[in-house]
Amino acid sequence: MGLFIIIVFSYLLLMLAISLVYGDIKAIFRGDPAAKNLEFLLYPSLYAVSTYRIYHLLFNLKIPFMPRLLSQVSRFFTFIEIHPGATIGRSFFIDHGDGVVIGETAIIGNNVILYHQVTLGGTGNEQGKRHPTIENNVIIGAGSKILGNITIGDHCKVGAGSVVLKDVPAHSTAVGNPVRIANVKGVDPSVDFDLGHVPDPLKEEYVRLEKMVRDVTKSLKDCKKKND
Repeated sequence: MGLFIIIVFSYLLLMLAISLVYGDIKAIFRGDPAAKNLEFLLYPSLYAVSTYRIYHLLFNLKIPFMPRLLSQVSRFFTFIEIHPGATIGRSFFIDHGDGVVIGETAIIGNNVILYHQVTLGGTGNEQGKRHPTIENNVIIGAGSKILGNITIGDHCKVGAGSVVLKDVPAHSTAVGNPVRIANVKGVDPSVDFDLGHVPDPLKEEYVRLEKMVRDVTKSLKDCKKKND
């Protein structure tokens, strides 16, 4: 009876692992138009994430040392560091991968894409939940730093090079350092991958003020001509 339970449990774990890894493979093709045929086998994301799913299970089973050892071996070969304690949902893709760091208490939802040099880190020596929560259908651009126990809401984009230290509400775009937040209701990063033309509230305000100065200057010149 004990052997039967072990076999059934092992089978269920295998099916779960296959399902998760299959979703991660689909995420590669969904997230990178350059992926073709068997080229997905060359993506470091596939190995970093599939290995993570194994050592995360060992971590949850309270097995000492081995999860961290496997995570460091994976980091050595893929240049992607994912702590065994991080929680990652389905269809997760790290494009390019170099320099990505995901902290121990980070939580990542489904259909999330990270680009290279993204950090999901802490801000100091806090205890407890100290890393970000990334909800579903989020894209985080290259070089972005998401720090602290904050939440990036569903269907958000974070522009390349942004430093995010505060919550980003759902259906928003976060850009810049310090981060600025623009609401873009209706935009779905799960199908819209354009990170090169994200709105910048500060830039838009500069443009508006510049136009206002031009208009005022023109009005003053017209008044001066009339008085002359």
